[in-house]
Amino acid sequence: MKAAGYLVFAALLVFVLLAMPSHPDSVGWGALGRAPLELPVILFAVIAFGRNWGVQLVIAALLVTVTFIKLADIGMFTAYDRSFNPILDTFLIKAGLGLLRDSIGMPLTVLAVAGAALATVLLFYILMQALRLWAEMSVPRLGRLVAAAGALAFAGLAVAKVGPEPDHWRFAQSLPGSAKTSALAFARVSQMRETALDLVQFRAAAAQDRYADATGLLDRLQGQDVIIIYIESYGRASFENPLYAPTHTTTLQAQLGPLQEAGFAVQSGWLTSPTAGGQSWLAHGTLSSGLWVSDNGRYSAMLASGNKSLFHIAQEAGFRTAAVMPAITLAWPESEAMGFDVILPAADIPYKGARFNWVTMPDQFTLATYPDLLPKDARSDFIQIALISSHAPWVPVPDMIPWEDVSDGTEFNEMAARGPTPRELWKNRDDVREAYRQAIDYSLQATFSYIARLGADAPLVFVLGDHQAAGFVAGSDNRDVPVHVVGPPEVVERLNGWGWQDGLVPGGPVRRMDRFRNDFIAAFSDETLAEAVE
Repeated sequence: MKAAGYLVFAALLVFVLLAMPSHPDSVGWGALGRAPLELPVILFAVIAFGRNWGVQLVIAALLVTVTFIKLADIGMFTAYDRSFNPILDTFLIKAGLGLLRDSIGMPLTVLAVAGAALATVLLFYILMQALRLWAEMSVPRLGRLVAAAGALAFAGLAVAKVGPEPDHWRFAQSLPGSAKTSALAFARVSQMRETALDLVQFRAAAAQDRYADATGLLDRLQGQDVIIIYIESYGRASFENPLYAPTHTTTLQAQLGPLQEAGFAVQSGWLTSPTAGGQSWLAHGTLSSGLWVSDNGRYSAMLASGNKSLFHIAQEAGFRTAAVMPAITLAWPESEAMGFDVILPAADIPYKGARFNWVTMPDQFTLATYPDLLPKDARSDFIQIALISSHAPWVPVPDMIPWEDVSDGTEFNEMAARGPTPRELWKNRDDVREAYRQAIDYSLQATFSYIARLGADAPLVFVLGDHQAAGFVAGSDNRDVPVHVVGPPEVVERLNGWGWQDGLVPGGPVRRMDRFRNDFIAAFSDETLAEAVE
């Protein structure tokens, strides 16, 4: 009886791992209602092979691997609204550890990593013991042959459920059982194969650039300063989700008046970002390169391709290019291939105040300070600014202060000390959404009030989101982000063909973000050198 209990427990462990879902929306007791066809395949197989520890080793390793992929999928869908790609996303572990460290501290992060490693080893060990129990059952030779036949029969059912096209073998009724774990493994292998092929094709496409050898581009800007400002996690949700739209649209309407009084024309439209929930660099790379940089493999291929970014084009047109990046706290070697003359990471922005958890400094401080940090240069500016106050974990949210009161950053210390902590906030998703609403609202206020103060200098400014927030925050898997252009009327007029709507509420056709580079070059270059991309 005791031995039977151990066997049941061993089978139950394998069952739970097989039934575990790979999407956060499927997590719940309902997942245990599925009957995984892989379970009898595994149990019959270990019975058939008996004490062959090699078979047990392979099965345990596969189960641990697929469990890791399921957990990684849940994390990726929660954060980025997509599945985990083993070829491209491994580096995100380092980025995630950095965010975890800044949220809960280094000691707890080390404990979390050590705990995860220990849990993996422990799971493998327990699985080996569980499979050994079934393998060492006293079964006659005929019984092992029957078990082998049963394993093959259930494997056939699983293949029929998965295959290149699920359920492609037609039966009067759907086959019993579930093979979702096999389907996940099959899909992931297919994804990795397609990724490898895609990278080859992307590198070939990146080597072909219609403007690679063109000269005299952006001549119609006539030395006009250009600023591209990214607002972190600013997406369509700010206009369509009732949790955020009343606040954000009211703020934008309030900011429109000062911009118009300063003499600016204002238009707004939509761009589709290649990412959601994070990985802002994919959006930055897509916008500046004119290539659809939807994953980190493509990002690496873009950097290695020799493709001219919009900043390279601006350099050749006589602009001083710069990147203001308060989120960059480590070495950024990739920047060497991006076309920036000047780079201002967090360490070069003299913020003396307290950090806002992961966020190194408030957006208002970044915007107030960066102009004085740029070296004197007779050239006009072409600048990218990536703001971060609306980056997760969205707590604490700064308050706007009079611009003249911004000094060395210590004036923000009291705000930085406000609770709750990220760990407390993220226990309740409604609280997270409320913090997100406030953070985006703060960034909108800081950005547009800053632009209104530039009236006399009259730059051409593009303000856009890099991506939507995570799905549970945005309330949608849509990847559109708003883009606003603010500038002298005669300059903004050149963009009338883009079909954007007057004001700060976006309208008009939705363009993919990779069209921006070529459309921008066409709008501000002599017609004999460039034409709009349709």
